[in-house]
Amino acid sequence: MNHKDLDIWKKSISLVTEIYSITKDFPKEEIFGIVNQIRRASVSIPSNIAEGCARTSDKDLLRFLAIATGSLAELETQLLISQELGYLKSDSIFKQIDKIGQLLSGLKRHLKNKNSNINL
Repeated sequence: MNHKDLDIWKKSISLVTEIYSITKDFPKEEIFGIVNQIRRASVSIPSNIAEGCARTSDKDLLRFLAIATGSLAELETQLLISQELGYLKSDSIFKQIDKIGQLLSGLKRHLKNKNSNINL
């Protein structure tokens, strides 16, 4: 499976681009704080999808998809904190996060059904 062919990977790349755009307007004193954490979590999502696809088994892919799911939850939490702090003004990014979460869940479900002997 080539990660570049997956809609989930493409949408994750778009999310990273959006995150970088949003966080450039955060306070400069946060560049090494929450901005760094948000950017790292967002980059982790497509990176883990790509790494999982490069592995030789569905079990490995599922493990990396689980890591990507964790990074997505981490990103969502950091953005909610940013919203509480008044750094994030719009809710629109959360729709992208929800969509990617749905795609991750669907892909994991598909792989588990295909290989019913895989447990995570």
